Amino acid sequence: MLLSKIIQNIPGLKIKGDTEIDIVSVTFDSREVKKGSLFVALKGSTSDGHNYIPVAVASGAVAVICEAPGNVPAGVTTLVTESSHNALGIAASEFYGNPSEKIRLVGITGTNGKTTTVTLLYQLFTKLGYKCGLLSTIANFIGEKRFEATHTTPDPVQINALLAGMADEGCEFCFMEVSSHSLDQKRVAGLKFTGAIFSNITHDHLDYHKTFIEYIKAKKSLFDNLTSDCFALTNIDDKNGLVMVQNCKAKIHTYSCQSPADFNCRVIENSLDGMLLKMGSKEVWTRFIGTHNAYNLLAVTSAAELLGASTDEILVALSSLESVSGRLEYIKGGEDITAVVDYAHTPDALENVLKTLHDSAAGREIITVFGCGGDRDKTKRPEMAQVSAQYSDKIVVTSDNPRFEEPEAIIDDIKKGFSVSERARALFITDRKEAIRTAIALAKPGSLVLIAGKGHENYQDIKGVKHHFDDKEIIEEIFNLKTQSDAL
Repeated sequence: MLLSKIIQNIPGLKIKGDTEIDIVSVTFDSREVKKGSLFVALKGSTSDGHNYIPVAVASGAVAVICEAPGNVPAGVTTLVTESSHNALGIAASEFYGNPSEKIRLVGITGTNGKTTTVTLLYQLFTKLGYKCGLLSTIANFIGEKRFEATHTTPDPVQINALLAGMADEGCEFCFMEVSSHSLDQKRVAGLKFTGAIFSNITHDHLDYHKTFIEYIKAKKSLFDNLTSDCFALTNIDDKNGLVMVQNCKAKIHTYSCQSPADFNCRVIENSLDGMLLKMGSKEVWTRFIGTHNAYNLLAVTSAAELLGASTDEILVALSSLESVSGRLEYIKGGEDITAVVDYAHTPDALENVLKTLHDSAAGREIITVFGCGGDRDKTKRPEMAQVSAQYSDKIVVTSDNPRFEEPEAIIDDIKKGFSVSERARALFITDRKEAIRTAIALAKPGSLVLIAGKGHENYQDIKGVKHHFDDKEIIEEIFNLKTQSDAL
């Protein structure tokens, strides 16, 4: 594709050199440059792509988009912009033929519930007979073809390549998680959304955004950029639900489990086997439990109606939808002991899960295993302790993804959230496998053992290396060994 076409919609470019040249790829990674590439130099939190411009040119880049042209060798077409991140999104979209305009793209943002909501929308519309795409934390899908996910929201080149693949395969819809990081880094620049959903917002990622206000602003930018032909669906039970859609040009719709709204839901029955919900004027049984899942399912059905599906078809399909991997996932052991694996890694998410277990299984002992990730928001560590103490009978604090922090230091931060009496109910075991083993050993018949924080993840990130570690595998191994031991 000609460079002139790729850059035609990037605002404010200062151009030096020939733009009527063929471009074979768009990339921001100097290691992926080949002869005829357009290289986009991005400033990141740990490295600056401007330092790699000479390497990119030596590898064959024929044009460079950058914010400072000092490193660009003579004779290379140079395109100077105020925001390389924004330019990359627009260039990648154009290079792949603006695929988001050929498919109905729905984005969801919020602290909790993103993965469940987009995955259930993907499941729902697939059951309704549509070919769909999915961009999520767990995996990306083009129809039924699975592609591993490395980030909640991929980079702009990956996003557009996947969307182009969806359009080529005849997908009519794509449901996409949109993280606050991706919004701040303009990874969705150049995309045309059909609609956007807001789930909720609680304190998270303050290691990156620094303040809660900046975190809100990042989330809100998804709605700020919607056009008048889009829909904006927001949870008005969250105190920032209406803040998200202030000055939004899209048609605004609201959903609520507590207040009058365009779409409403009420929990009639809630047990470990599922929930009976009243959606609008109709009742439906689902395989999900917990108020937080009532909100997720309400967001799913509301969005589906806005996308044109009939209410009756939605509710029939809804009753057959299944839990998302690593979200309130049950593993039964002997002696009526049940392990529950969940991705909850924020105070709000952990509280939602523990309240759900507490309310759905009244009288059963709850043992909670959790930790906190390293090199991330430290303010939530003592808060996680407080939540676990409020709803758990016993607690085992352990390692999560320590990254470049010492696990013991993270655990020390968590300890600060316990009172003296609460600390007496807690054990502190750095080795996560040993922590899970101890929690199951402590369980008695009827106990629920919640293993929180990692959910679908199958690794532990330690000192920059991802070691294989799957909570579900560990639990099943321990249950199997326990069964064998009991049989002897």
